[in-house]
This record gives sequence, structure tokens and C-alpha cells, in this order.
Amino acid sequence: MTSINEFQELMKTLYGDRDLARGPQGTMLWLVSEVGEFIEAMVKREPIESLKSEAADVLAWFCSVCNVLGIDLETSATSKYNRKCPRCKSSPCHCTAK
Repeated sequence: MTSINEFQELMKTLYGDRDLARGPQGTMLWLVSEVGEFIEAMVKREPIESLKSEAADVLAWFCSVCNVLGIDLETSATSKYNRKCPRCKSSPCHCTAK
């Protein structure tokens, strides 16, 4: 796979029916759970391989949420971040750090 769209389509093929049956809120709860697992792995300073696995799960569930909501993640992301910061319109970003 080489694109966000391809990965999002893979998640739809693998889990689309289950995700639709679960609905957006139920699918979002799975995403939040995976984010929690990623944070826990970071806090425990687990090996990078564990972090990579958790990061992949977060991405997979985020794609699933977008699928349930009918969001084309690649198009949305690339149109908003079109090679520049959406706020200051610069690359790299020149916004004041907050």
C-alpha cells in the first residue's frame, strides 16, 4: 500500500460491515481505546516495535471511524494541509508556538 486511500479501503474491506453495525460512536470508542494503549506504551517506555504496533492500530481505527462517517481521509487531509500550515500558510510553519 502506498496511500492513505488504499489503507482506508483495506480497513473498509476487512472491517467495514462490523464498523457500520457498531456505528460511529462505538467505532470511536475502539479508536479511543487504541489511543490509550499507545499512550500507555509510551509511558511505560516500551520498545519501539510495540509503539509501532500501537500506532498502526490507532491509524487503522481512525480510518474505520472515517469510513463509518463517509470521510475520505486522504482528500480531506491533503486539501487542508496542501503542503503548508493551514493557519499561517507557510512551510515550515511560522505560527507562534502555543
